[in-house]
Amino acid sequence: MPRHIVCLTYDFDALSLPIAKGTVSPTALSRGEFGLVGVERIRLLLADRNIRATFFTPGHTIESFPASVTPLVEAGHEIGHHGWTHRRPNDLPRGEEAEELARGIAAIRALTGSAPVGYRSPSWDLSPHTLELLIENGFEYDSSLMGHDYRPYRPRLGDTAPLLEPARFGRETALVEMPVSWSLDDYPHFEWSVLSGGALNPGLAHWRGVVDNWTADFDYMRETTDWGVITYTFHPFVSGRGHRMKAMAALIDHLTEAGAVFLTMAEAAREAARVIGPPK
Repeated sequence: MPRHIVCLTYDFDALSLPIAKGTVSPTALSRGEFGLVGVERIRLLLADRNIRATFFTPGHTIESFPASVTPLVEAGHEIGHHGWTHRRPNDLPRGEEAEELARGIAAIRALTGSAPVGYRSPSWDLSPHTLELLIENGFEYDSSLMGHDYRPYRPRLGDTAPLLEPARFGRETALVEMPVSWSLDDYPHFEWSVLSGGALNPGLAHWRGVVDNWTADFDYMRETTDWGVITYTFHPFVSGRGHRMKAMAALIDHLTEAGAVFLTMAEAAREAARVIGPPK
């Protein structure tokens, strides 16, 4: 029987994102703080639709705003690892990345009573050491790579991509990769921001057009696969705005009517591990 899984995921960055960028003016911090407003709206919407989701939450958010994170745990949502700060692992030496990972694990353990099983890199930018560190720390899945859209897979260790030679591929790991896409992320569509080098992300798209894209991706999965997983990524400080909450509700309602199975990412990753089999 066909089975089409949806993972609703939320990167609850709050202040950690502007701090990591070094933009700590009152206005910049206030944009992050709006995430506290947005996450409560999201929690209530998910409760109304009886959906459990995954919140990738930096340790900085957990320790700075426990009153906003604790209700997510009480509602049965998964708390995934998203760094302690929101610094990109690829910008850190191995030792510092390991410290970030350990401190984030400790924050989640103190909040939930157990270590996280899933990881999402800040800015989806793994370092050459990240997968190895995740395995050493007992993680079950990662959600930072983009090698497929509907089928989880085993990420590899030891890939190389020299400029003037063919790519070489390493061995598959025991981790399950739950792939993501910028096209299924709210930030590029909606958020106005100046990027590194002065480039502009204009955002501010009309929400109905974005929902049309997102629902079409699910519909294509349903039409072409018997089993698959699609992951949507939201940020409370982005999608917590009124018209974007309307977009989220419209997306959920379409997916529900189309027969989607909503799972936390941990639940979906464990099912995927059985479907794709052990590493080769």
